[in-house]
Amino acid sequence: MRVTREKAAENRERILSAAARLMRERGLSGVGVDELAAAAGMTHGSLYSQFGSKEQLVEETVSYAVAAKARELPATHSLDTYVSEYLSPTHRDAPGTGCPLAALSCDVARQGEGVRARFTAGVRGMIGRLSSSMPPGLKPKQRDEAALAAAASLIGALVLSRAVNDPGLSDDILRATRKQLAKR
Repeated sequence: MRVTREKAAENRERILSAAARLMRERGLSGVGVDELAAAAGMTHGSLYSQFGSKEQLVEETVSYAVAAKARELPATHSLDTYVSEYLSPTHRDAPGTGCPLAALSCDVARQGEGVRARFTAGVRGMIGRLSSSMPPGLKPKQRDEAALAAAASLIGALVLSRAVNDPGLSDDILRATRKQLAKR
């Protein structure tokens, strides 16, 4: 039985949504194709018919997760609000629905060029959004540099806060980084 284009698009969306959540929770290599297909309510054959390979699925999942997270942001937001929400215990404790850049950054460094290119596009997008939120009065180059430093601080703090096994230290990492970014 042939699948309609609409059904194929719906299946693709289900696969990408499930893969984005699971890969952020467990890492790019921490989830097998069978598990990804099952999470989407499909067979591994249907997954391969959509993507051809796990590498292609990972590439598209990175793009999907970055784009989906960007769509969640309001068109205009203050830098302070963004930093407070990003460096919150709620965000730290929900990697499956959180920032894919923080969740996947350690894994992406070991991936192929296609995955790294899509991740890089996501980082550039985050920097662009942060740059547009920088306080007025900065020259464009200053805005971009401040945004780059803020992105590195946000992602790094979230990665560290998730990695340590001391809840107090984890909270301190988030709090201290929020405080330092508020000074800028």
